[in-house]
Amino acid sequence: MASSTEYGWRTWELSLTVDHQHEDVKKEFPLQVTGDLHVGGLMLKLVEEIKIAQDWSDYAFWWEQKKCWLLKTHWTLDKWGVQADAKLIFTTQHKMLRLRLPNMKTVRLKVSFSSTVFRAVSDICKMLNIRRPEELSLLKQSEGTLKKKKKKDKNSKEPATEDILDLSDSPVSSGLPANAGLYSKTMTPIYDPVSGSPASSTITWFSDGSSSEQNCSILALSHPTCSPEMLAEMYQPRTLADKAKLNAGWLDSSRSLMEQGVQEEEQLFLRFKYYTFFDLNPKYDAVRINQIYEQARWAILLEEIDCTEEEMLIFAALQAQYHVSKLSLSSETQDSTCESEVDEVEAALSNLEVTLEGGNKSNILEDITDIPKLADYLKLVRPKKLALKAIKTYWFVFRDTSISYFKNKESAQGEPVEKLNLKGCEVVPDVNVAAKKFGIKLLIPVADGMNEVYLRCDNEDQYARWMAACVLASKARTMADSSYQPEVQKILSFLQMKNWTMSSQAASEPENVDMKPECFVSPRYIKKFKSKQLTARILEAHQNVSQMSLVEAKLRFIQAWQSLPEFGLSYYIVRFKGSKKDDVLGVSYNRLIRIDMATGDPITTWRFSNMKQWNVNWEIRQVAIEFDQNVFIAFTCLSADCKIIHEYIGGYIFLSTRSKDHNETLDEELFHKLTGGQE
Repeated sequence: MASSTEYGWRTWELSLTVDHQHEDVKKEFPLQVTGDLHVGGLMLKLVEEIKIAQDWSDYAFWWEQKKCWLLKTHWTLDKWGVQADAKLIFTTQHKMLRLRLPNMKTVRLKVSFSSTVFRAVSDICKMLNIRRPEELSLLKQSEGTLKKKKKKDKNSKEPATEDILDLSDSPVSSGLPANAGLYSKTMTPIYDPVSGSPASSTITWFSDGSSSEQNCSILALSHPTCSPEMLAEMYQPRTLADKAKLNAGWLDSSRSLMEQGVQEEEQLFLRFKYYTFFDLNPKYDAVRINQIYEQARWAILLEEIDCTEEEMLIFAALQAQYHVSKLSLSSETQDSTCESEVDEVEAALSNLEVTLEGGNKSNILEDITDIPKLADYLKLVRPKKLALKAIKTYWFVFRDTSISYFKNKESAQGEPVEKLNLKGCEVVPDVNVAAKKFGIKLLIPVADGMNEVYLRCDNEDQYARWMAACVLASKARTMADSSYQPEVQKILSFLQMKNWTMSSQAASEPENVDMKPECFVSPRYIKKFKSKQLTARILEAHQNVSQMSLVEAKLRFIQAWQSLPEFGLSYYIVRFKGSKKDDVLGVSYNRLIRIDMATGDPITTWRFSNMKQWNVNWEIRQVAIEFDQNVFIAFTCLSADCKIIHEYIGGYIFLSTRSKDHNETLDEELFHKLTGGQE
């Protein structure tokens, strides 16, 4: 037995702060403790001292100096390293957070500030009914974008009060399990695949009140677009350096919100971080499809991604108020709770036919043994000095992942003039349907940079077949791959949308249509055309998309966005080892691209498929990557923490392991192994 003197010598005073809402109860509690007292025992001792009857189950200790949670309650104070000078705060793990969604709507909900961001985002997506939460993450607005907004805000009028959707009482937000009807991985449709309207089971989840349908539609349906004034106030990147600022604020997925300095009621952005949208299905993904569509729409309006005038008009036609927004509003007025005309079993079977790969494949053995080839006359354009171009017609043969070209068809049995290996190359469309221009720009990696080659096709069909083959070859896949024919059809569909003719009805409509065309195109095109001209051109482009349903229009919009050369690229300013100047690094789902900051031209491309290993030297914050054929690169990141790029690479590799299993659960441990790092 220890004497009272010895016990007094071993104990010490620890000052604890309790984060509670009772004004008549003190918040500071000094307790006598010993080093072998475990955290759970400290909690019990503190609650007995507070003498307030309430549920303390969500409370935990936050160590202010060390910026960490003491969640392992079986650990002793000695094991944690807690001493008398430690500032411990007894506070709730779930706190209120404001999230700005891709559709620019703000939701307020209760989120775990003690879980990793990866797990917190997964819980948020359950609340919002978004499948595949691994594609999203949380973003803090970077200082560079905030400064620009503040300068503009000084001269602007007082902003209107923001309409916030409060989901703090939702089942998941309150710590209860989600309704199975909401976050369903079964084959039971929860959205109308045509209008995108939520099924009755989904509506009842949001609340029992009259606002349930409205809450549901804010997330799943499109609404009238922003005003030109709102667009003018938002941050618009002008250069690659500006675009790099957009990606500087991603939170670390391996750490909690509290550890990263996020405060209660702070506003963060929920965004699709990884541009690999897996298994999109209108019957289950109305919210997800709408939010992807909105993220794409704002990226185009704010010129975060470049597109041609022809492409901009297609995007405008697909999201114009009299088309997508009008359909959304009419959908809201329909009775969302009515029974679907399509039998659910039939719908599930037909959907299974569409979504499962291999539904309409030809003989599989034939695919493996007989690799198709393309052979045709194409024009080869090689850039010359003094802006002159040499254009010659050759006989081209596309076999496996290589293109060979010959002087003519008769000499195809001999040696080619040149053979181009397209593995790892950049494929850029150079198309103007109105001018009958169908070009393919190939940037092929060579020892000292990129070899630039242009191919000219004669018509849409030829272009679609050769373009699809080039895209697959760049990913080290041949035309025998099951995705070749769908890729050809996707390209033809996009070309068809661009190929419009002005009807007499469309020509007369601009006078009668009440629309603000400047809401549907980026500022660059607003300056180029007068309002009436722009309205007429959008109506002209609208002729080819006017019969689409709401969901189909959104999916086509997403598809067209994915077809843009810059799609899926996240930019960072880096300094490569041995270099004396800064470059831009583009991170995509399957490659890294080194880009000249001054000209915007790609210098070198490295494919993830050729990557052997990557690591980070945390002391000097340098990312080092080794590829096949003894290719080694190293760089430091100047526009963001190197952990963000490290997580991007690991995240994309993690996403490549997914499969279409409706019962699959995310392997969170594997994600953290690939992205966490060893700081």
